[in-house]
Amino acid sequence: MADKYPPIQGGGSLMLAWQVKNKRILVVGGGEVAAGRILNVLNADARVTVISPRAGLNDEVAHRIAEGQVDYVDRKFEPADLDGVDLVLTAVDDPVASSEIYTLCKQRRIPANIADVPPECDFYFGSVHRDGPLQIMISTNGNGPKVASIVRKQIAAGLPGNVGAAVVKVGALRKKLRRVAPALEEGPKRMQWMSKVCESWSLDELCAMDEHDMEDLLKHYKPGKVPTFGEIRGEDEPGFSGFDGSFGWW
Repeated sequence: MADKYPPIQGGGSLMLAWQVKNKRILVVGGGEVAAGRILNVLNADARVTVISPRAGLNDEVAHRIAEGQVDYVDRKFEPADLDGVDLVLTAVDDPVASSEIYTLCKQRRIPANIADVPPECDFYFGSVHRDGPLQIMISTNGNGPKVASIVRKQIAAGLPGNVGAAVVKVGALRKKLRRVAPALEEGPKRMQWMSKVCESWSLDELCAMDEHDMEDLLKHYKPGKVPTFGEIRGEDEPGFSGFDGSFGWW
């Protein structure tokens, strides 16, 4: 009986696509590691505040500040900086100060990541491949960040070059489908139909799909049909066998 179900593998992390849009994120530090953290959270549309003496800023962080992409406080961290904050990232070369920040965050139940100190992290950053809306993260759960980077590069090298564009088109079709069949009870059918489209059409066909194609394709949702790309474009005839009745197969 137990063989029917996946075995439990402890020691992992709960992999999530955490939505931090408009959340207030505090970054303590202004060096290279902080620059990477800042880029990650800005890409997720967070509201970012950086706290670091100006002398500790690297060129990229200074650029973000100059462009107004982040709020900036030119001094060292103070406990009051945690007021109203949703998440904290520290990247400073001061283990004692970092641990003190982590302790304060735990007291306030604010999730925190202390760079290069896995025991003082509520979550880890992984190595991420990004292609439009497609994001693939590799995590070693704090054991080997460089290994994660190597694995990520190998996976990315094996992906089709148009996969991100295909995801964009599928997302647009999915939104249109929700307008066609908005009822809650339609959920399972919507998921099944969208799965059929993704499995039946190639990535090139999904990329080539335009607004007119989407509208024609959606007409087949109610009967649960998924015509080929060629049928939608009028290039193939539904159910056409290729037999002309007198001259054989052609």
